[in-house]
Amino acid sequence: MIRFLLDTDALSEPIRPKPDPRFLELLDAHRDECAIASVTWHEAVYGLSRLPSGRRRDVLHDYLHGVVRTSLPVLPYDGAAAEWHGRERARLVAAGLTPSFPDGQIAAIARTQGLVVVTANHDDFKHFDGLEIRSWRE
Repeated sequence: MIRFLLDTDALSEPIRPKPDPRFLELLDAHRDECAIASVTWHEAVYGLSRLPSGRRRDVLHDYLHGVVRTSLPVLPYDGAAAEWHGRERARLVAAGLTPSFPDGQIAAIARTQGLVVVTANHDDFKHFDGLEIRSWRE
Protein backbone atom coordinates (compact mmCIF):
# COMPACT_ATOMS: atom_id res chain seq x y z
CA MET A 1 0.00 0.00 0.00
CA ILE A 2 1.37 3.41 -0.97
CA ARG A 3 1.87 5.80 1.97
CA PHE A 4 4.63 8.17 0.86
CA LEU A 5 4.98 10.54 -2.10
CA LEU A 6 8.62 11.42 -2.75
CA ASP A 7 9.34 15.01 -3.74
CA THR A 8 11.96 15.71 -6.40
CA ASP A 9 14.71 16.34 -3.84
CA ALA A 10 13.93 13.01 -2.15
CA LEU A 11 13.98 11.24 -5.50
CA SER A 12 17.51 12.46 -6.17
CA GLU A 13 18.92 11.81 -2.67
CA PRO A 14 20.20 8.27 -3.47
CA ILE A 15 22.43 9.55 -6.30
CA ARG A 16 23.94 12.50 -4.47
CA PRO A 17 27.72 12.29 -3.97
CA LYS A 18 27.14 11.74 -0.21
CA PRO A 19 23.55 10.59 0.31
CA ASP A 20 22.09 10.92 3.78
CA PRO A 21 22.38 7.51 5.51
CA ARG A 22 19.13 7.96 7.45
CA PHE A 23 17.27 8.77 4.24
CA LEU A 24 18.64 5.65 2.54
CA GLU A 25 17.70 3.53 5.56
CA LEU A 26 14.11 4.85 5.58
CA LEU A 27 13.79 4.56 1.80
CA ASP A 28 14.86 0.93 2.00
CA ALA A 29 12.46 0.25 4.88
CA HIS A 30 9.51 1.86 3.05
CA ARG A 31 10.43 1.03 -0.56
CA ASP A 32 7.12 -0.74 -1.28
CA GLU A 33 5.14 2.16 0.21
CA CYS A 34 6.63 4.92 -1.98
CA ALA A 35 5.53 6.57 -5.21
CA ILE A 36 6.29 9.75 -7.11
CA ALA A 37 3.97 12.29 -8.68
CA SER A 38 3.75 12.65 -12.45
CA VAL A 39 4.97 16.22 -11.82
CA THR A 40 8.10 14.87 -10.14
CA TRP A 41 8.72 12.52 -13.07
CA HIS A 42 8.38 15.52 -15.40
CA GLU A 43 10.89 17.54 -13.35
CA ALA A 44 13.38 14.66 -13.39
CA VAL A 45 13.08 14.02 -17.13
CA TYR A 46 13.26 17.76 -17.87
CA GLY A 47 16.43 18.09 -15.77
CA LEU A 48 17.97 15.06 -17.48
CA SER A 49 17.09 16.37 -20.94
CA ARG A 50 18.82 19.67 -20.27
CA LEU A 51 22.14 18.07 -19.32
CA PRO A 52 24.89 17.90 -21.92
CA SER A 53 25.98 14.46 -23.10
CA GLY A 54 28.46 12.84 -20.79
CA ARG A 55 28.97 10.62 -17.78
CA ARG A 56 26.69 12.60 -15.43
CA ARG A 57 23.82 12.46 -17.89
CA ASP A 58 24.37 8.73 -18.50
CA VAL A 59 24.36 7.96 -14.76
CA LEU A 60 21.20 10.00 -14.22
CA HIS A 61 19.50 8.39 -17.24
CA ASP A 62 20.30 4.91 -15.95
CA TYR A 63 19.04 5.80 -12.47
CA LEU A 64 15.79 7.34 -13.70
CA HIS A 65 14.93 4.73 -16.31
CA GLY A 66 16.56 1.68 -14.75
CA VAL A 67 15.69 2.22 -11.10
CA VAL A 68 13.06 4.90 -10.53
CA ARG A 69 10.71 4.17 -13.43
CA THR A 70 10.83 0.42 -12.83
CA SER A 71 10.38 0.51 -9.05
CA LEU A 72 8.21 3.51 -8.16
CA PRO A 73 4.62 4.04 -9.28
CA VAL A 74 4.00 7.40 -10.95
CA LEU A 75 0.74 8.90 -9.70
CA PRO A 76 -1.23 11.21 -12.01
CA TYR A 77 -2.41 14.75 -11.43
CA ASP A 78 -6.08 13.94 -11.96
CA GLY A 79 -9.39 15.79 -11.71
CA ALA A 80 -9.65 15.43 -7.93
CA ALA A 81 -6.12 16.77 -7.48
CA ALA A 82 -6.78 19.64 -9.88
CA GLU A 83 -9.92 20.63 -7.99
CA TRP A 84 -8.20 20.53 -4.58
CA HIS A 85 -5.22 22.41 -6.01
CA GLY A 86 -7.43 25.14 -7.50
CA ARG A 87 -9.23 25.76 -4.21
CA GLU A 88 -6.03 25.59 -2.16
CA ARG A 89 -4.13 27.87 -4.54
CA ALA A 90 -6.93 30.46 -4.33
CA ARG A 91 -6.88 30.26 -0.51
CA LEU A 92 -3.12 30.71 -0.34
CA VAL A 93 -3.02 33.59 -2.84
CA ALA A 94 -5.80 35.34 -0.89
CA ALA A 95 -3.60 34.96 2.21
CA GLY A 96 -0.69 36.63 0.38
CA LEU A 97 1.21 33.42 -0.36
CA THR A 98 2.22 32.24 -3.81
CA PRO A 99 3.25 28.58 -3.81
CA SER A 100 5.00 27.18 -6.85
CA PHE A 101 2.57 25.55 -9.26
CA PRO A 102 4.47 22.20 -9.40
CA ASP A 103 4.67 22.03 -5.59
CA GLY A 104 0.92 22.67 -5.50
CA GLN A 105 0.36 19.80 -7.91
CA ILE A 106 2.52 17.47 -5.81
CA ALA A 107 0.69 18.57 -2.66
CA ALA A 108 -2.66 17.99 -4.37
CA ILE A 109 -1.79 14.47 -5.45
CA ALA A 110 -0.61 13.65 -1.92
CA ARG A 111 -3.57 15.27 -0.20
CA THR A 112 -6.27 13.73 -2.40
CA GLN A 113 -4.71 10.28 -2.08
CA GLY A 114 -3.99 10.51 1.65
CA LEU A 115 -0.21 10.33 1.26
CA VAL A 116 2.67 11.86 3.19
CA VAL A 117 5.03 14.10 1.20
CA VAL A 118 8.67 13.16 1.82
CA THR A 119 10.84 16.22 1.23
CA ALA A 120 13.75 18.17 2.66
CA ASN A 121 12.04 21.32 1.42
CA HIS A 122 9.46 21.62 4.20
CA ASP A 123 8.94 25.34 3.50
CA ASP A 124 7.69 24.56 -0.03
CA PHE A 125 4.76 22.59 1.38
CA LYS A 126 4.08 23.91 4.89
CA HIS A 127 1.20 26.23 3.96
CA PHE A 128 -0.94 23.60 2.23
CA ASP A 129 -3.94 22.76 4.38
CA GLY A 130 -4.04 19.27 5.86
CA LEU A 131 -0.88 18.07 4.12
CA GLU A 132 1.42 15.77 6.09
CA ILE A 133 5.11 16.39 5.42
CA ARG A 134 8.17 14.44 6.55
CA SER A 135 11.89 14.72 6.07
CA TRP A 136 13.85 11.51 6.10
CA ARG A 137 17.19 13.28 6.42
CA GLU A 138 19.20 13.52 9.63
